[in-house]
Amino acid sequence: MSACTLAGLGEDALVRRLMNKVPSNADVLTGAGDDCAVVKSLGKGWLQLLKTDCVVEDVHFTRGTRPQRVGWKALARAVSDIASMGGTPDHALVTLLAPPERRVADMVQLYAGLRKCARKFSINIIGGETSQSPVFAVVISLTGRVKAAHCVRRDGAKAGDVIFVTGWLGGSRRGHHLDFVPRIAEGQWLAANFKPHAMMDLSDGLAKDLPRMAQASDVGFVIQKGSLPRNKNCTAEQAWSDGEDHELLMAVSPRMSGKLESAWLGRFRSTRLTRIGCFVPKGRGCAPSFTAKSWEHFAS
Repeated sequence: MSACTLAGLGEDALVRRLMNKVPSNADVLTGAGDDCAVVKSLGKGWLQLLKTDCVVEDVHFTRGTRPQRVGWKALARAVSDIASMGGTPDHALVTLLAPPERRVADMVQLYAGLRKCARKFSINIIGGETSQSPVFAVVISLTGRVKAAHCVRRDGAKAGDVIFVTGWLGGSRRGHHLDFVPRIAEGQWLAANFKPHAMMDLSDGLAKDLPRMAQASDVGFVIQKGSLPRNKNCTAEQAWSDGEDHELLMAVSPRMSGKLESAWLGRFRSTRLTRIGCFVPKGRGCAPSFTAKSWEHFAS
């Protein structure tokens, strides 16, 4: 038996190893490796989106975090992935894992946060599961839908495409990672009007997610460090590597980029859109010369 550990292998390589022998199916358009799975199970012209996500105490939040904020974050993370596909969220199942000594009042408040997020995005929480566990965690399974013509994946970026991000980056640990608002309206509008060649949710940070998009699309990238939109009191390095921004990262045709910027100003004045670089042919370009590392599950 191999002595390789999860820490030594890493999250992305683990997913590839676990999923490489899963049989393909003509109804599955996108499986593991994108923000959502995409399947042909709805009416003509529509696709089904499937997403699962989790938050775990002492990984995604601390013991002292208010349960309402944990509930909001748990569902909002999955909603943000639906947004990155240009879709609409529909139905959620919630699996609750908790030590027996945890207070019932905390679980009630957790659900208050879940329901607040569900109301904002018209999501039905329709059931789930509970189990005793040595750690407190919440697992979300979320369905969504998207018009087939509007579905955007992460693997379509082309050399020459302009790289855009929404919002501001960095400093999520100060609390933004618990209160962010998924870019559902922005994602739907982008997919319907400008159809980015690729789009994804910035959950692990630009340092991790931009190379993922480039690898999936078989291209390289160049970033202008000074153009990164930084939250107050954040450095460019933090904007690059902190993670849990849950903004949209996208690749847009250079022919459409100027039109997008003009139209965006008239549509989303409270949400920033920033041009940060471009995609280049594979083998060219390079990551910015920062020393900070992005988030890596299973890292020691």
